Amino acid sequence: MDPITIGAITTIGGKLIDSIFTKPEDKAKAKARLLLLEQQGKLDEAKTQLSAIIAEASSKDKWTSRARPSFLYVVYILLLWSIPMGVLTAIDPVMADNFTAGFKAWLSAIPDNIITLFGTVMLGYIGGRSWEKVKGAAK
Repeated sequence: MDPITIGAITTIGGKLIDSIFTKPEDKAKAKARLLLLEQQGKLDEAKTQLSAIIAEASSKDKWTSRARPSFLYVVYILLLWSIPMGVLTAIDPVMADNFTAGFKAWLSAIPDNIITLFGTVMLGYIGGRSWEKVKGAAK
C-alpha cells in the first residue's frame, strides 16, 4: 500500500477512534492497535521489496543480476572522481575548469532524442518489472 494511503488511513482511523470511544484507556488501546497494524503493513511492504531485490540479485541471468550494481558502480565512479578533481583544482584551477567545461560539453553533445529514449526505456523497464511483481510473475 502506498505510504501516503497508510498515513491517511492512520489519521482518519485516529479521528474515528476519538469519536467512537469515550474512555481514554479504550482510545489508547484502539490507537495502539491501529499503530501496530500500520507498522505491520509497512513491515510487510518492506519484506516484499527486499524479496524482489534478493530475487533479482540471485538471478542466473547475468543481465538481471548485474544491472542494478552496474548502474551503481557508474554513479560511485562519478562521485569518487570528485576527489582527484578536488586535488586538480588545488594544483591547477585553470586545468580543472577546462576539464569540467569539456565534460559538460561532452554531456551536452548527447542528443536529446537519446536521452529521451533512455528515459522511455527505463520507465518501461520499471513499469514492466512493477507489473510483474504485482502479478506475482517476477521470480
